[in-house]
Amino acid sequence: MAATALVRTALNATSRIATAPPGRVAFELFRNPLLRGRVRPAERDLHERATTGELVVNGKRARVYHWGDGRRPVLLVHGWRSRASRFTPYVRGLLDLGLSPVAFDAPGHGDSAGRATTILEYRELIGRLAERHGPFEGAVAHSFGTCCTLLAMAEGVPVGRLVAVAGVAEFAYLVDGFSTVLGLNDRLRADLVRRIERVLLPGAGDIWQRFDATRRPELVTAPILVVHDEDDDVVPLRQAHLLRAAYGERQLRLLTTRGLGHSRVLVEPAVVDNALAFLAAPRPMALEPARVPAGPAVLPAA
Repeated sequence: MAATALVRTALNATSRIATAPPGRVAFELFRNPLLRGRVRPAERDLHERATTGELVVNGKRARVYHWGDGRRPVLLVHGWRSRASRFTPYVRGLLDLGLSPVAFDAPGHGDSAGRATTILEYRELIGRLAERHGPFEGAVAHSFGTCCTLLAMAEGVPVGRLVAVAGVAEFAYLVDGFSTVLGLNDRLRADLVRRIERVLLPGAGDIWQRFDATRRPELVTAPILVVHDEDDDVVPLRQAHLLRAAYGERQLRLLTTRGLGHSRVLVEPAVVDNALAFLAAPRPMALEPARVPAGPAVLPAA
């Protein structure tokens, strides 16, 4: 927190003198994960049992993983500053159900090369893994991985059903949330937006519309389970409500939790159980509560 306050003060003070230098600093902070998550002791066994490979995206080597015999593949898409090994409880459960997990570390994350990545690099990795392992019977996405996965699905990547945990719906929220955390003034925020449009995603069109997961819901017909914690201070619960409003209650079911925050909600046993039941359910999938004891953490949506 002290480091964040120091960066905030320096950026805003410098912006009153000249926009460019602090604008560049804010931009670099925005596009670089800065911290790489390490494989945790509880994750190591399954992590080391994966069959691994590499895909190259924009000249950067991305580590890819798969487990199982290849039948009934399920894609796992991590969020910002995360890595594939965080899905260990899902990998274990999917294997027990006879499904085959597939995952990757995005550039700048985990064991992949590079310092930064974009939604388009996520999209390319998802598409190329679909060509190699798909069509996917399902997918589990966390945080930033949600809008990346929904973009891929809207653009034709075949996914039978989606579990979105603590997901980002609005692409613009990435800038809004970042600006709020760092306390960026209006001048710095405007400069950051320009740099994202011109440097990070040039030629991608109206990125704030194109990459918004709520813009063209008719392009995604798969059933969706959204899980979000009421106390998430990284991606607010409002993002889940935006997804529900866009896709409708006939297609999307929302489960809320309390007291788990943004990261712990992903690995909460009751959440994992609900996700696995949803992914393994026979088709057609009626969006009824999963027949799995939910535990005290999982609450019906308001």
